[in-house]
Amino acid sequence: MTSQTRKTGNPTVQDVAREANVSTATVSRALSAPDRVSEKTRERVAKAVEKTGYVLNHAARNLRRRDTGTIVALVPDIGNSHFSNVLQGIETVCAARNLKVLIADTRKPAISQSTLNDYFSRANCDGIITLDGHFSIAKVREKNPDLPFVVTAGEWCDDPNVPTALINNLMGAQLAMTHLLELGHTNIGHITGSLDHRPGADRLEGFTKSLSDAGIDPTKAWITKGDYSYQCGVEAAKQFLALKNRPTAVFVASDRTAIAFMSELNKAGVSVPDDVSIVGFDDLDITEFYIPPLTTVHQPRRKVGEQAAKLMLKLLESGKPDLSRAQIEPWLVVRASTAPIKSED
Repeated sequence: MTSQTRKTGNPTVQDVAREANVSTATVSRALSAPDRVSEKTRERVAKAVEKTGYVLNHAARNLRRRDTGTIVALVPDIGNSHFSNVLQGIETVCAARNLKVLIADTRKPAISQSTLNDYFSRANCDGIITLDGHFSIAKVREKNPDLPFVVTAGEWCDDPNVPTALINNLMGAQLAMTHLLELGHTNIGHITGSLDHRPGADRLEGFTKSLSDAGIDPTKAWITKGDYSYQCGVEAAKQFLALKNRPTAVFVASDRTAIAFMSELNKAGVSVPDDVSIVGFDDLDITEFYIPPLTTVHQPRRKVGEQAAKLMLKLLESGKPDLSRAQIEPWLVVRASTAPIKSED
């Protein structure tokens, strides 16, 4: 076929490739992943598509490849705005590729183990993006070696074949600690996140490393274990109020915990930041409007979701495992919950 003639019948991807003078693989990339080809090539393919009248038949393509056109997102708490922001990023990228996203709340009481196992089936989805760090993908794979592709968003994974998109939690903790140290605080406490998965452990490591680097013994610091919840902030406040030598600043591993912690201190007449400075982690929407507005480490959560979805698309396009890691840098947002340490007159 030449550029002046058009073959009768339904045009094929081969027709487009001949018209654009590129390979069929390049045509497929230009249509399904345009960011992977040059602008010049995209324009050539677009003109060839228009000239040949080619229409990409997603239903036929999925039938040939036995694809479902569906990605499942496993979320530990759908009501937590942190996870909803990550989901927005996932859905934005998937929608642009005509992929549906089904959301499963893994902590919902009504959900059964058999239902969760159903999600890990190639018959039900093309891939799984999990936001739940309490899943052992390695154990799931032992029972079902033929898993769909899996990507983790915001969490590390115990399976080395699973790509990951997550925040640099160690860096975030160090940003929080540097801020408090520069304000003159040396007696700094920490309310941890869940220590049985990587983000919480990394934030604790960033806390202890920052103290050590400043010449402060981290073994003498007040550290209490948390789980990112409001309730652990309440319990931590009770412990804090019972201390004889209270820290003048506290780095909290999550905003939800920090908000509950501040509320309980306020009820007890402890002023933030006059009596104690507090830094959170996440930068949830409410933190800007809380009294006092919370100084916190901002997680670009939507970007985490976008990067996780892009890693999934890369897997679907290549059809083979990938060891990619997308580590996203956080930044500190300084508000009114922190202040220089008071001088002892």
